Amino acid sequence: MEPSPATGGSETTRLVSPRDRGGAGGGLRLKSLFTEPSEPLPEEPKPVEMPFHHCHRDPLPQPGLTPERLQAQRQLCAACAVCCVFMAGEVVGGYLAHSLAIMTDAAHLLADVGSMIGSLFSLWLSTRPATRTMTFGWHRSETLGALASVVSLWMVTGILLYLAFIRLLHSDYHIEGGAMLLTASIAVCANLLMAFVLHQAGPPHSHGSRGAEYAPLEEGPGEPLPLGNTSVRAAFVHVLGDLLQSLGVLAASVLIYFKPQYKAADPISTFLFSICALGSTAPTLRDVLRVLMEGSPRSVGFEPVRDTLLSVPGVRAIHELHLWSLTLTYHVASAHLAIDSTADPEAVLAEATAQLHSRFGFSSCTLQVEQYQPEMAQCLRCRDPPQA
Repeated sequence: MEPSPATGGSETTRLVSPRDRGGAGGGLRLKSLFTEPSEPLPEEPKPVEMPFHHCHRDPLPQPGLTPERLQAQRQLCAACAVCCVFMAGEVVGGYLAHSLAIMTDAAHLLADVGSMIGSLFSLWLSTRPATRTMTFGWHRSETLGALASVVSLWMVTGILLYLAFIRLLHSDYHIEGGAMLLTASIAVCANLLMAFVLHQAGPPHSHGSRGAEYAPLEEGPGEPLPLGNTSVRAAFVHVLGDLLQSLGVLAASVLIYFKPQYKAADPISTFLFSICALGSTAPTLRDVLRVLMEGSPRSVGFEPVRDTLLSVPGVRAIHELHLWSLTLTYHVASAHLAIDSTADPEAVLAEATAQLHSRFGFSSCTLQVEQYQPEMAQCLRCRDPPQA
């Protein structure tokens, strides 16, 4: 082998074959071991996440759970484990004490376990990407999980209220005060522990407006939105209702332990604190129904959004303004902007979109820019909707 200079000053290794020796000048016929490199093929462009795209204000969503949802998953798993352990203890204690109130509390813990498992499933489901059928993705599954949690508590409470009513009608039951007192004390500790695990006093904040967590939305221009998961909030409210009932059961057990003749305190406490548990679900139920009914976000008013868009230079009128939510903080807006003939449509679109994102934290905005026509002032479909 011998090196031979190649075109352009580079060296290419070549073989000298003895059979190829010869020719008029006794020269060597050289065979190249490697073919000369051809023109390099153009590389396919790779998708690059742009820091600020023409219509995408948020970074490209990463696969898997967001930090807020990952925290919610940990909270729900820990609370579910605690709930299962103490639920089993309450079932045994309630059976030994012959206490309907203890069994009521155990049934509420069972409803808690079911709702937390449903919430964990909805968290996993909400990470699935959008498809051509589910164009918004699966974010609303979390809201459905919260609704299932509330409905399960209402169903279990209704059954237990019926059993308590039967006990008040028929007094042929006996309660072991000591076992009831011990079990009720453990139940209070269990609910306190679960409430501590699920408490969302200081969740990590996010600098993006995208998300499916529960929080008041508008905290001022440019402020990051505090986040807390909807399912965790529903489970926390659920546990607070159980804690109230556990305290009532504890008070009833103390009374029955020292005064066995007052055993009617057992079904009475079931009545009172089951009603309190039902009442504690009202805020969550109201918010969930607002989302499912495509209502405007609770903390974002129609008039402030409309006035903000009208304040954009070049905008003469607004119509077809719609505000709704996929979850309690994944807010969406769409509108038609009627602009002056001298206004720059691209500049108007950019300014209006920036205002909606920065002032109200909308996760998705769809704005249609069109020329203002005088007949829009008399058009019925271009008028604002009436007050609800």
